Amino acid sequence: MKADNKDKAEILVEALPYIQKYYGKVIVVKYGGNAMINEDLKFKVMRDIVLLSLIGVKVVLVHGGGPEISDMLKKVEPIQYLASQYFNSQDVFFIGRNMDYSLSLEASLKLKEISYIHSEAYAAGELKHGSISLIEDGTLVIALCTYRPLLEKMVSNIKEVKARGAKVIAVINHDDDETENVADHVIRLPECGTLSLPSLTIVPLQLFAYYIASLKGCDIDKPRNLAKSVTVE
Repeated sequence: MKADNKDKAEILVEALPYIQKYYGKVIVVKYGGNAMINEDLKFKVMRDIVLLSLIGVKVVLVHGGGPEISDMLKKVEPIQYLASQYFNSQDVFFIGRNMDYSLSLEASLKLKEISYIHSEAYAAGELKHGSISLIEDGTLVIALCTYRPLLEKMVSNIKEVKARGAKVIAVINHDDDETENVADHVIRLPECGTLSLPSLTIVPLQLFAYYIASLKGCDIDKPRNLAKSVTVE
């Protein structure tokens, strides 16, 4: 069921800052951290942020958040189960490639923000530059595997961390059976278009953070040391 006009307006007002922030991260990962001081890239960066933000706005206005997202919010039991298995983790690492890396940054931030679990996100292609040394027996690694061109490499990364004792939750596309065979658990996304995939992928990761924080007894609405607005620099 589509949201009525009032609902759409309320959703959009609340969602717009997050849409802009989220897609800003996506674009920075795409072009590199120095993109905004490079005159040749600055226009492309701003153009892509605007275009992707408009896509996010369209999803909200047309679907009230998107039918796929609504479906996922009705089927949270598997995510609740995973949260119940890992809410006592001391460290959680997120890995991904390309677009999935930017999603990893957002997911890691949300987990540490509301559950106070130490969490970091790493580009999966750089694991052997040092971060893989943090993996030990029982370490939870959440692998984002939605970027199809580099899926084979992500499967290889999963095998690498599992060989060092990690437990792996993989977020996968609806038709991905290869990754399911190597991960300990999977979160399978519903079928959707390529452009809306990042917005869909972040939903189960935010739910995972939410349920972990709830199980730990954290005040989810008022995370410690955080404020609704930044008043000091």
